[in-house]
Amino acid sequence: MNVFLENGITCLDLHGERHPDVKDVVIDFTYRYQDKLPLRIICGNSQRMINLAEESLISHSITFSSPRFGIIRIEKI
Repeated sequence: MNVFLENGITCLDLHGERHPDVKDVVIDFTYRYQDKLPLRIICGNSQRMINLAEESLISHSITFSSPRFGIIRIEKI
């Protein structure tokens, strides 16, 4: 799990993660860093990666937005 700070926001970069692992990685990251909201997930240009990350957040009723393509911003847990 590649986690780093960018402009004071904790980010997860999904590049290099395997599709079957994405849902677990996203939820683990979200709950591990929930005290640092908002969080950012970098999915890149893969629509499948974006869909997997969003499905994972939706299934846990986590509020998020997509400020631009390939980026997910977690707003509220």
